[in-house]
Amino acid sequence: MGKKKPSRDDYLLKERVKVESEVFDRPTLLVISKLLKKKIIETLDYPVSTGKEAIVFRGTTQDGKHVAVKIYKIETTHFFRKSEYLEGDPRFKKIKHTEKEIVSAFVRKEFKNLEICEKAKVHAPKPLFTDKNIIVMGFIGEKGLPYPTMDMVPPRSGKDFESVLGDMKKMYKAGLVHTDLSEFNLMLGKVPYLIDFGQGVVTRHPNAEKFLERDVRNILNYFKKFGYERDFQETLEWIKS
Repeated sequence: MGKKKPSRDDYLLKERVKVESEVFDRPTLLVISKLLKKKIIETLDYPVSTGKEAIVFRGTTQDGKHVAVKIYKIETTHFFRKSEYLEGDPRFKKIKHTEKEIVSAFVRKEFKNLEICEKAKVHAPKPLFTDKNIIVMGFIGEKGLPYPTMDMVPPRSGKDFESVLGDMKKMYKAGLVHTDLSEFNLMLGKVPYLIDFGQGVVTRHPNAEKFLERDVRNILNYFKKFGYERDFQETLEWIKS
């Protein structure tokens, strides 16, 4: 007899076990318990985004509203390859280069970056709470479902293009560069929303200008595919003006 083909339920069970083993270690469970006790969330529902370094869950509050709960994986080596985003950031001097310390630094970094965005009125998740390897933030979506990222859906008009560039300008004026901006880190709702700010650096970072140029090229190249074009140098100067 041939080998039995795994069913959909088998696949889902395997994925659930994988998520639980990668994410729900004892320290993380203690933080989740704190979120429940502090009534920051009523329930932790299900994953809405899975990455190499973190998993984002939908959470529900006591009043029925949804939030995003981003849980960074402690046991990951990917953060060591991103030390350049920490070493030059004056906000994170003298951190120990252990997995736990680096993950903790990236969590604090993302939360601080989201606070900068909120103050600058950038379209990005609202920072709500952070502890250890978890960030709770505003849910970018509607009817309990997250908006799609722009690698899955095309821009609707030049207004989406202008909105992204406008947010990049606001960020730069507030002293922040995303560093990893592309269609994969844009969610398309009523307007495009910028997400995943863990790598973001302040403009005092020695590589901030290089990162900004890369972000600008990525965005211009993406929108060019749909007929929306701008000159690179002019756009860069406009963002920095």
